[in-house]
Order: sequence, then structure tokens, then C-alpha cells
Amino acid sequence: MTLLANLFVALIALLHVYILVLEMFLWDKPAGLRAFGQTLEAATASKVLAANQGLYNGFLAAGLFWGLLLGAEGTGVKLFFLTCVLVAGLYGAATANRKILFIQAIPAAIGLLLVLLA
Repeated sequence: MTLLANLFVALIALLHVYILVLEMFLWDKPAGLRAFGQTLEAATASKVLAANQGLYNGFLAAGLFWGLLLGAEGTGVKLFFLTCVLVAGLYGAATANRKILFIQAIPAAIGLLLVLLA
């Protein structure tokens, strides 16, 4: 169960690295425009805000990787950062786009459950 939980946490961390790249570096490029369903004009106007969001996603990923690196002593760290991901996903789904619930919040909830069961 611990291996499954850690694999799930690693996948969530990698997802947030991907989101960081999209928001910080590809926001106004074709991949970023497709991922977030924006026009070039809207993306250009919000590029600085998106980079800030990307940085926060990077911090979430870093925290999850940190928890994994701590091994058995990293359970609390993983739980904290998975909770942060869950809250961010719920807020994003409520205020920005419902698909964030499926991309971010539900995986974080599953990760929390797996870590708690491990």
C-alpha cells in the first residue's frame, strides 16, 4: 500500500510540474492556449498572473517530492501538501473551471486516502 500511495503522490507532483511549465513558460504558446482554452489576447494580458500561479504549483510539487524523499517520516509532509492541492483544486473548480475538480482535487483526495491507508 505504501508503494501505491507513493506512486500516486509522485504522479500528482509530476502533474504539478507540468502545470508549472504550462503556466510559466507555455501560457501564450499553442500548448498553453489549448490547455486553458484561451485566446492569445487573453493569455497575453494574463501572462504575469499565470506565471505566479505556475510558481505556486511548483511549490506544491516541491513539497510532495520533499515528502517522498523523507521516506516514512514524510507522511505528515505529504498529507499537508496533498491537502493544499485538494483545497486549491476545490477552489479552482468552484471559481474557474469545473474540470479542475477531476484534474487536481479528486486525484489529491485519492492520494490523501492512500497515504492515510499506508
